Amino acid sequence: MISILLATYNWPQALKLCLESLATQTDHHFEIIIADDGSTESTKQVIDTFRASHPISITHLWQEDQGFRKTKILNQAIASAKGDYLIFLDGDCIVQPDFVARHRELAQEGYLVTGSRVLLNEKLTQELLTWNTWDFKRFSSNLISERFSGGINKCLPLMIKFGNGGWRDYQKFVWRRIKGCNMACWKADAQAIDGFDEAMTGWGHEDADFVFRLQRHHVKRKSGSWATEVLHLFHKIHDQSNAAENARRVREKILAKAI
Repeated sequence: MISILLATYNWPQALKLCLESLATQTDHHFEIIIADDGSTESTKQVIDTFRASHPISITHLWQEDQGFRKTKILNQAIASAKGDYLIFLDGDCIVQPDFVARHRELAQEGYLVTGSRVLLNEKLTQELLTWNTWDFKRFSSNLISERFSGGINKCLPLMIKFGNGGWRDYQKFVWRRIKGCNMACWKADAQAIDGFDEAMTGWGHEDADFVFRLQRHHVKRKSGSWATEVLHLFHKIHDQSNAAENARRVREKILAKAI
């Protein structure tokens, strides 16, 4: 079984769309574990309402809001996962109906997958947040026009899909295209490296650190582009005051390996 580890923090409207998109999956063999970094009651209400009307197994993990501690709550989610394969997703992302199926197709022993995203602008994001429910067919009917108007930053990966293959493999660690909002690995591999580094607090680079340590553990990285794209809703930039320090920690680990 696949476990989707869904990180969220105080954006219930976006989480509602994310959950609704997961309910439209062609592959139903998954559970959802919501890793909640201290959201208020309105997020719990969205989760409870969704749970009451959908048969998908949902576990809601919550920790007190003491600043950005995504690494800590994700480690709790990893430990709670019943599936042997983990897909990491953020609550400000909407998925395509074949999202789980495509990730399952790319899943391979000894590999992790880093997916990609389609960025939505503020205008389109606000429009989607007014919809009563998520409708991928309605959204995809305007892909080309939204691309030309700037509503989305790319459309071809939503229209053209490629399967598995050696061309997806990365030969070494690179920072490029590591997005914690869309990546996957085996639970056993995540546990072998003790999950995310909980010393990394504040926004930034905890996902790159996770991928680097998996690769150091001899797990190969595979690209999920042109298969697993998520729709990333527009939001204001997070507080990045810790980003430089987090990046320094990752670079230290890279240098230590090289010595």
